[in-house]
Amino acid sequence: MNSRRNVVENDEFGAFARRIIRAYARRVAAGDIEALADMVALSEDLDTAIGEAVTGLRTHRQRYSWEEIASRLGISRQAAHKRWGGERRDGADR
Repeated sequence: MNSRRNVVENDEFGAFARRIIRAYARRVAAGDIEALADMVALSEDLDTAIGEAVTGLRTHRQRYSWEEIASRLGISRQAAHKRWGGERRDGADR
């Protein structure tokens, strides 16, 4: 398993992003119903970004396995592959 982390500031960056999202939710909850659709779009953007991150981990020179990725997410290897794997447009398995 690859246990070395190359980018140590990701923990702080992730915490910052979570604080922004929670603050955005509070603003919408305070009565900005028009922004609700934007929040849903943000959720879709996050799902896309997660897929890009997984693809990057799979194709990076270290080639993380589905088992390594799944273990970090607390899901099975099969579940990770089902959600983010499969056939790419070029026909290569992710």
